[in-house]
Amino acid sequence: MAVIERIKSEVAYLRGALRALRRTISIAKNPDRTFPDVVEDLGRRYGDRPALISDRETLSYRDYNGRANRYARWALAHGIQKGDSVALIMPNRPEYLVIWLGIIRIGGVVALVNTNLTAGSLAHSINLVRPRHIIVAADLEEAFETAEDQISGSPKVWLHGHGRTDRDRIDVAVEDHSPEPLAAHERVKLHTNDQALYVYTSGTTGLPKAANINHYRIQSIANGFSGAMAATAQDRMYVCLPLYHTTGGVLAAGTVLTVGGSVVIRERFSAQQFWDDVVGYECTLFQYVGELCRYLLNGPTHPLETKHKVRLCCGNGLRPDIWTAFKTRFRIPQILEFYGATEGNAVLFNFDGKAGSIGRVPKWLEKRFIMDVVQFDVDRERVERGSDGLCRRSAPNEPGELISLIVNDPSKPSQRFEGYTDQMATDAKILKDVFEKGDVWFRTGDLVRKDELGYYYFVDRIGDTFRWKGENVATSEVAEVITTFPGVKEAVVYGVRVEGREGRAGMATIVVDDDIGFDLAALKRHLRQQLPIYARPLFLRVTAAIEATGTFKQRKVNLVKDAFDPERNSDPIFFGAADTDDFVPIDDALYRRIQSGEIRL
Repeated sequence: MAVIERIKSEVAYLRGALRALRRTISIAKNPDRTFPDVVEDLGRRYGDRPALISDRETLSYRDYNGRANRYARWALAHGIQKGDSVALIMPNRPEYLVIWLGIIRIGGVVALVNTNLTAGSLAHSINLVRPRHIIVAADLEEAFETAEDQISGSPKVWLHGHGRTDRDRIDVAVEDHSPEPLAAHERVKLHTNDQALYVYTSGTTGLPKAANINHYRIQSIANGFSGAMAATAQDRMYVCLPLYHTTGGVLAAGTVLTVGGSVVIRERFSAQQFWDDVVGYECTLFQYVGELCRYLLNGPTHPLETKHKVRLCCGNGLRPDIWTAFKTRFRIPQILEFYGATEGNAVLFNFDGKAGSIGRVPKWLEKRFIMDVVQFDVDRERVERGSDGLCRRSAPNEPGELISLIVNDPSKPSQRFEGYTDQMATDAKILKDVFEKGDVWFRTGDLVRKDELGYYYFVDRIGDTFRWKGENVATSEVAEVITTFPGVKEAVVYGVRVEGREGRAGMATIVVDDDIGFDLAALKRHLRQQLPIYARPLFLRVTAAIEATGTFKQRKVNLVKDAFDPERNSDPIFFGAADTDDFVPIDDALYRRIQSGEIRL
């Protein structure tokens, strides 16, 4: 039986890999053909076939391409040249994909800004890319204004839609421009190596970083996953994940757009509405993160949850404890779990449905996708090296950091690392002299283990970043916001496990000034104003002092172990639900209610 299962696995990987390779191999061979060229061809080929669908608007392939031409001409009219950046702050809707397509068509670079950010973190993200223009959806104008006075330079701010102020409206301005194909004198010579997007990632430490996404990467992601999912023009992809992330805005959308299928876009995930949408729009595919699957599984039975036409769902973070239950209850024929990072060069697919695995690289593909797992010292947060100065491979099932070889070879563009706008951040993701002097590898920042059969399993994030509600939370950013509140002398932030929840919830341990009255409710309001909802600590510990190392680095190991369990803590522990105005003390009864899932997080 084991032999038969192994053969089935190899066949699944062979078929999946060949489909993906078949759809991506031509990209490197045609460096002058970019994604805007692809969409232009699709507009001619598919015409009135629906491309982008939502309850707000529906655009055919002809509309999608033509409206992008309007934005391209708007960009030209306002002096946007090749390499100039434009920041886009807009909730999910078809117009979002139109805007960035039009601007990159004439060589501009669009920064896809997280719509949850406010104040300093929003200003930081915008300043990273030094935009000439900023496009803000009218319903996000108020949030944008919390950061406006911290934005460097003098970018022109445009509203999309009717806002509270009299700013110029880009949705009105583009109507002055033609949707017809660009004339020869309007076109800009583009190459797949040219930059197209900035996509933000928290990485493992610090504030958001802007990852460089070139035209090759857009096409390789879209076509690679289109092949992996065997997408056709008859497929409809349901996207309720943020379009400002690569997963929702490039991977999921591109999977079907490259073959003439349709993208059904919802502004945000709703467990109640999910199956109504999937069935009502006759979706055949949907993109997930692990939290989305858990929400659906924990929810009440929906009358349509098994009456869909879904043939496959694709995503990452589906944990082993709910994998089979999710697949069985909702009658999902195939789950395609994958591993990858926006800026990284390490990609894994789980083509054979091995529950809990993020995928594997078959022997016959190891020379094309070169990655490995190296021993990692969690306490010192560094890879381990032997007496020869080189790294050591982790043994089977031994957790270590996943790394991928960086190859600057035009024939192997998928093994490149394009880096960030910040050179220091780029350097921090590069590991040199790994297995031999002079080799260079990309650091994923993830702890994984690889079993005896070659399957990889995700273990945890390295460093200070933890994941909650599908977002990476940089603890240094949260700690900085906390310490700006009057009366907080010191703060350390970390993620803690909560029974039955994906990722880790935010917790902060703080030292306060006893000489002044400390207002927990005011701190809660401060966090709400300064941080997106997923980054606000749910748990708070107030202590007299925070233990530090000899180099003044705060020790978190014991704090993480103690978490918010009142029996493990001699300090006062508090809970502040996202929809409440205060932190309340945690006793044994409240602790049990949180851990049992009675209290929603």
